[in-house]
Amino acid sequence: MAEYTFKEIEKKWQAYWEKNETFLAKVNPDKPKFYSLDMFPYPSGAGLHVGHPLGYIASDIVSRFKKLKGFNVLHPMGYDSFGLPAEQYAIQTGQHPAITTEQNIARYTEQLKNIGFAFDWSKEVRTSNPDYYKWTQWIFMQLFNSYYDQDADKALSIDSLIKRFEKEGNTTVKAVCDEDIEKFSAEDWNAFSEKEKQETLLKYRLTFLAETTVNWCAALGTVLSNDEVKEGFSERGGHPVERKKMMQWSMRITAYADRLLKGLDKLDWSEPIKEMQRNWIGKSIGADVVFQVKDSEQTIKVFTTRVDTIYGVTYLALAPESDLAAALITEDQREKAEAYIEVAKNRSERERMSDVKTISGAFTGSYAINPFNGEEIQVWVADYVLAGYGTGAVMAVPAHDERDYNFAKHFDLEIRQVIDGSMEEGSFPGKGGLIINSGFISNLYMKDAMNKAIKFLEEKGIGKGKIQYRMRDAIFTRQRYWGEPLPVYFKEGLPYLIEEKDLPLVLPAVDKYLPTEDGEPPLARAKDWNYKTSDGEFPLERSTMPGWAGSSWYFFRYTDPKNETEFADKAKTDYWGSVDLYIGGSEHATGHLLYSRFWTKFLYDLGVLSIDEPFQKMINQGMIQGRSNFVYRVKGTNKFVSYGLRDQYDTFAMHVDVNIVYNDQLNLEKFKAWRPDLADAEFILEDGKYICGSEVEKMSKSKYNVVNPDDIIERYGADTLRLYEMFLGPLEQFKPWNTNGIDGVYKFLRKLWNLYHSNSGELQISDAEPSKEEYKALHKAIKKMEDDMTNFSFNTSVSSFMICVNELSALKSNKRAILEPLALLVSPYAPHIAEELWSLLGHEGSITESSFPIFDESHLKESAFEYPVMINGKMRVKINLDLSLTKDQIQEAALSDETVMKWLEGKAPKKIIIVPGKIVNLVV
Repeated sequence: MAEYTFKEIEKKWQAYWEKNETFLAKVNPDKPKFYSLDMFPYPSGAGLHVGHPLGYIASDIVSRFKKLKGFNVLHPMGYDSFGLPAEQYAIQTGQHPAITTEQNIARYTEQLKNIGFAFDWSKEVRTSNPDYYKWTQWIFMQLFNSYYDQDADKALSIDSLIKRFEKEGNTTVKAVCDEDIEKFSAEDWNAFSEKEKQETLLKYRLTFLAETTVNWCAALGTVLSNDEVKEGFSERGGHPVERKKMMQWSMRITAYADRLLKGLDKLDWSEPIKEMQRNWIGKSIGADVVFQVKDSEQTIKVFTTRVDTIYGVTYLALAPESDLAAALITEDQREKAEAYIEVAKNRSERERMSDVKTISGAFTGSYAINPFNGEEIQVWVADYVLAGYGTGAVMAVPAHDERDYNFAKHFDLEIRQVIDGSMEEGSFPGKGGLIINSGFISNLYMKDAMNKAIKFLEEKGIGKGKIQYRMRDAIFTRQRYWGEPLPVYFKEGLPYLIEEKDLPLVLPAVDKYLPTEDGEPPLARAKDWNYKTSDGEFPLERSTMPGWAGSSWYFFRYTDPKNETEFADKAKTDYWGSVDLYIGGSEHATGHLLYSRFWTKFLYDLGVLSIDEPFQKMINQGMIQGRSNFVYRVKGTNKFVSYGLRDQYDTFAMHVDVNIVYNDQLNLEKFKAWRPDLADAEFILEDGKYICGSEVEKMSKSKYNVVNPDDIIERYGADTLRLYEMFLGPLEQFKPWNTNGIDGVYKFLRKLWNLYHSNSGELQISDAEPSKEEYKALHKAIKKMEDDMTNFSFNTSVSSFMICVNELSALKSNKRAILEPLALLVSPYAPHIAEELWSLLGHEGSITESSFPIFDESHLKESAFEYPVMINGKMRVKINLDLSLTKDQIQEAALSDETVMKWLEGKAPKKIIIVPGKIVNLVV
């Protein structure tokens, strides 16, 4: 057998690709472009495990395939290198996060190169490099200097808004802005002080400072997103999290809500991901209604999508975070209500939304007046009401809303039906139903009742029709060190941008990476963290940008990563355009993907981009789960019982490192060396072996089931790893990693190698014309791979390769006309072995510079068919006949067959049915 020396082959070709810049992408208008992108990783200290490369391998296969198909392919890689883990390590050790990050990136890069990806490493970006975040800061500045004009339906310069204010005030301006903006004339504006003008403009800017309720984690010294909080504790570290109000930078993403919603219709994304974004944006058509608080000047504004049910309101509910909730508590309810608010406001919004079984609340003691019927209704605080949605207040209609119904039942509040229908099974929404018990809107159907109610609100000046979005403006600051500095300084407490010539604003040195003793962010520790202007020296912003800042536009920087004068040359972004294939996790559906779309639409409005959607096609890869192994320890001893004998002893299961287990058989010596306490371990074996138990779990260090790709590559090679990860199952599905099955893939590669060599190891290639069977085996595989590439069905292509090689091996095929296309066919999946075989076949350069084999359907057309011959309904024989035969010729051949003649026993058939290419049926 020829020796397949994968280690030498893989190192050779990885060095060749790097030296010759094989995957360097340049603008080439003469070729169609294909932009293939992976969600770039955060470089953690643990490095890659075998689950991480799954999506990268898939995108790499497509990239290599497209290159063979004549496309100009951009397939870059970089690092989302700002992040909390590096900062936490810096806090613990005092080492600058940049050092840790650099070490982690070096490790990741080494591992990625070892897998043989066709990345254009010259395009690498790192979000923590000043030459990159200079442009993140620049984009922030553009957002600060823009507002969203509703008439133009796009972002416009804040300077154009100032000119309008100077000429006509804001009475005719339709813009997305803070709700508390007051109307003013041109005379008013021109009379405003500089401070008043800046305060007003801040209410319009697309990035702005505002007091916001946030998840504050004192132990981590930063604000956390809802996704980073689990049941009141930080996901990282398990530290307590409290809800508190802080001045925060925010991005006015809500200005783009409708465009973000409509844009989903033209994207080739999975429907579940698009639906997640639709739900997150949450467009609702309804009305604002103002309720007067009894014996008070206070009012409560409620947004409702069902103003037609207003006669069914039996209480109002306020969010625990609401200032109004605290203000409306009466003395007789104070102790109980304030205690409730303290607990409720610190539950995460995610928890409050998902936990429908826990019903809690507190009566404030105050009453509101229903503006439609003058009734007094109780005002409660309830944690099912969220401060960030609508107005943070709900008009509760228990008869027609399930949560209101459960709350009313729990606290014995009135449930009043205002929509015709049965309430035997509790509340019902009654969408489209007839309105009853509702004064002047009674006996109207839903739509007409809503229109009449809204007209009443607007005539009385107590409300108006409104479109509301569930999505909130995105918080854009973290009180931490390892992030992009905001290019902002403060004068008289108001924010101003630094000059563009002073970008990048680079992170300063600090003595510690912790908040200061008085709770200020770590940047407050920096000496002279100020900005000098002609007016004096002013303090710079001490918070940094959040993790999503740099990842919201990196795909554009890849097109022009070394540009020092602009974030990317427009000619290059025009050429590469939208990403044609984006592969990454579905967990980013309502974070990264939404923010990226928002920034792209903004940059499009600015005119610096020609596209308004960044990712045309997206696939969410499933997770590769771990396959844990267990040993069974006899309680109170250091004795371990093999799996099949465990029930005979009093044992407990213990995770064991999967890397010392092979085909579920434990390596006893390595087990003893694994931990000091196991050095004198004893074993009760079955058939001379220790067999481990197994279970599919999430891959994690604590379960000792993390498999390092380096170990797989060392033992089997990168091509085996690549093929095996694709062979595990459909890309989008979750699937367990099981090293037990990798041998089959490795054997396939050796079989492929042997196809090109004699038993003595010599290259053995014939220039003879291949047989029909050889052509058929090859072209079946070509067609299958082309079809699979259309459907991104990578696992079935691997199966087709195996079938093809088995068939060719059986035919002892060594024909150049077969084996050259076969190498090309396999090359996107197993590039190293394909390159070596291509070179051995006498070709210079890389196989990637060739073309994908052309499928010829004629090779799959059959010239003969094996006819089943049925006699009196039973199949008696099969005869192989040429497909070109006529019915008469088929009949003649069938009747002259020896076996048929035997069954006919000299009798002539009463009936003969012949279907060419299918069957012969004889009735005697």
